[in-house]
Amino acid sequence: MGEAPVRPANPYWECHALTFADPDGHHVVLVGPDGDGTTRLLLVTGSTRRASTNSAALRAAQELVPPGTETVLHEQLGELPQFDPDADHDPLPPAVVELRAAIAAATAVVFCTPEYAGTLPGSFKNLLDWTVGGAELYGKRAAWINVASPGRGGGAEETLATVLGYVGAEVMAASGARVTVPRDAVDATGTLVDEGVRAELAGVLAAIVAEARGAA
Repeated sequence: MGEAPVRPANPYWECHALTFADPDGHHVVLVGPDGDGTTRLLLVTGSTRRASTNSAALRAAQELVPPGTETVLHEQLGELPQFDPDADHDPLPPAVVELRAAIAAATAVVFCTPEYAGTLPGSFKNLLDWTVGGAELYGKRAAWINVASPGRGGGAEETLATVLGYVGAEVMAASGARVTVPRDAVDATGTLVDEGVRAELAGVLAAIVAEARGAA
């Protein structure tokens, strides 16, 4: 039985000027050393659309996570170069360095992706391909939220679960919770405004955070 890849330590949260919006709309700089008891969620959208319900759900998640939780939203799919195995070595492209560092620094990673042609969108699969060569997702707690209508999104979920299993991520029991986000629940600014949907999303996030903290 081979040894597990060594997950590199990375002070991403401490050395980057990252911010999130709290429920009152303030922007809080994320600082504080690892091991301070704070749960850090990396929220990764699988969509590049401006009016994406997946991205809207994750933006709302930044406001709805339980106290003691810090979040970083990754929505820079378009900045990642096309995956090339021959380029998967140092020096890595800056966008890849940022992605891997953010994963390494997170307590857990939460994905929210649409389905395209029965599977993951190509741009999101490209992001996942860039994680295979690193050890950052190995043993990392990971979950996903499905915001599609009932009966949809299964192909994307199946593919995502396969990739996460391949890289050795710890797929959380809370994965796959469905919080349907209708298009009319998102306003022109990309904000999730439906209070019922927000409340449902808050409940899912509470379960994810509890499991990430080892309390589930």
